[in-house]
Amino acid sequence: MGTVAVAILSFAGFIIAYNTYGRYLARKIFDLDPDAIVPSKELEDGVDFVPTKRQIVFGHHFTSIAGTGPIVGPAIAVFWGWLPALLWVVLGSIFVGAVHDFGALVISIRSRGQTIGEVASRMISHRARVLFLFVLFIALSIVLAVFGLVIATIFAEYPETVLSVWIALPLAIMVGFWIYRRGGGLLLPSILALIVLYGCVYLGVYHLPIEIPSPVEPAESFFQGLNSPVVIWTTILFVYCFIASVLPVWVLLQPRDYINSHQLIVALGLLCLGLVVAQPEFVAPAINREPPGDAPPIFPFLFITIACGAVSGFHCLVSSGTTSKQLKTESDAQLVGYGAMLLEGALAVLVIIACCAGLGMGVSDGVGGTITGAPAWQAFYGESWANLGLGKKVGAFIEGGANMIASLGIPLELCIGIVAVMVACFAATTLDTATRLQRYVVQELGAAIGIGALKNKYVATTIAVLVGLAVALYPGPSGPGSGGLILWPLFGATNQLLAGLAFLVIAFYLIRHDKPIWFLTVPGVLMVVLPAWAMWSQIFGWVRGGTWELVALGLVIETLQIWMLIEGILMWRKAKGVLPAPFPPLEAAPAGGAPASGGDRSS
Repeated sequence: MGTVAVAILSFAGFIIAYNTYGRYLARKIFDLDPDAIVPSKELEDGVDFVPTKRQIVFGHHFTSIAGTGPIVGPAIAVFWGWLPALLWVVLGSIFVGAVHDFGALVISIRSRGQTIGEVASRMISHRARVLFLFVLFIALSIVLAVFGLVIATIFAEYPETVLSVWIALPLAIMVGFWIYRRGGGLLLPSILALIVLYGCVYLGVYHLPIEIPSPVEPAESFFQGLNSPVVIWTTILFVYCFIASVLPVWVLLQPRDYINSHQLIVALGLLCLGLVVAQPEFVAPAINREPPGDAPPIFPFLFITIACGAVSGFHCLVSSGTTSKQLKTESDAQLVGYGAMLLEGALAVLVIIACCAGLGMGVSDGVGGTITGAPAWQAFYGESWANLGLGKKVGAFIEGGANMIASLGIPLELCIGIVAVMVACFAATTLDTATRLQRYVVQELGAAIGIGALKNKYVATTIAVLVGLAVALYPGPSGPGSGGLILWPLFGATNQLLAGLAFLVIAFYLIRHDKPIWFLTVPGVLMVVLPAWAMWSQIFGWVRGGTWELVALGLVIETLQIWMLIEGILMWRKAKGVLPAPFPPLEAAPAGGAPASGGDRSS
């Protein structure tokens, strides 16, 4: 099947699903009410709870959940062939990922913007809340590490991206003040910001690449390895994350994500046009029947490698952590919760095509020549699994996508800059959103276990940043900062286990309100069994390799998951048809506890 036909059929499937299955969930299952009181209005504080136009919330939500997840995951997974990756992206997005995101968003809206961990306390038990929060803390620490490494790797490999990524920050602040302090419109500042952003892409490619020199001598110890460009960029990024995550959402988070959403639309449009014009043929095998011997088995590892491109537990944190606090009306939840996941699936489809067909249009052979066709794909995917690095996999999409855009007559080097900036900007949006979410988790843990200091947002953010940075520095083949491919399967397994636990919380919400849960059964079981299978496979592999710190982390995660499932089983029959206890009126809530004091509209 041709690449254009694959894209058209996939996109058509997403559109049909949104207008049929998505609408069914919105009307028949969740019964969205446009007149219901939402947290952004009931608890408006100008910092976290801010009523926001649906297009801005969609931009924030989409860029936060997308990041590099739907890029890195599919770019690695096509190692097993493009067809299995494509099928999981399309079917997983429609029936698993979008349902997960949508459900988490709705139950958070109806619980005064509570995070999914807090909702677990009311729907299942207090112990379930604490267990869930510990799983969230571990998962977000890995998310912060992996996405920080991805951006740092892009900065190191593509120095032409640095100027554009950082210039987006002052642009976002100016747009935020224009909209929220001056009452200005959205259209003009968005267009101007986009023009400046792409002007900086041009400057970065041709005139102002910003590069940190690599050490001349290879590092002989862990501490010597800390002066690598990837480690330095990662550290700078985490300092930025601390600042960004404690600012009000309207200052940087919302406008930056809105600008980046426009950038993505432009980049996706260029990729689609380039695909139509170039019509590249697949040069990768549909199914790679003979991957290198050290590659993990396609089943179950395909389903945790492609995380955000099909389903991601991290999305429930965005839905319930920031997005639910910004929606102006319940009726926007279908567009934001269900629709954004389908758009992410569309991005993952383009990534698969870029890696499996765009690469075949030509890549450098490293000695001044160009290789095309299947050998070009082999240049990125022909090595052993152990030698696949994050840089190479992200580079496969950047190079393949740039080839397709270049068919429109744009210089190839500029196309590489456009695609690389898009990847780095979206990873940055996920990084600082994840830091803010981790701050919420640490604060909630402090409240749950009675440690008052953890409820301070600066203390909580410091812990989030330091733990994320420590995980990012996990040493790989080349020392600190090169353990990205080691962390990615751990991220995938933990992330998908989190999705399974989120499905459990959504199911409890529905059975307490006498709603059907049949549509959650298969996705929920898949997201419990497959990630657990993959995690135990990795644990046994780490035992054989003597990587005891990863063994310990894997066992902790599995213990928490099993314990929470037991909590759910014990409460299942007791919960059916029993509404959770209503919350006290807002005026009776503890001072400063509004975000944690939620209330269920239908209780």
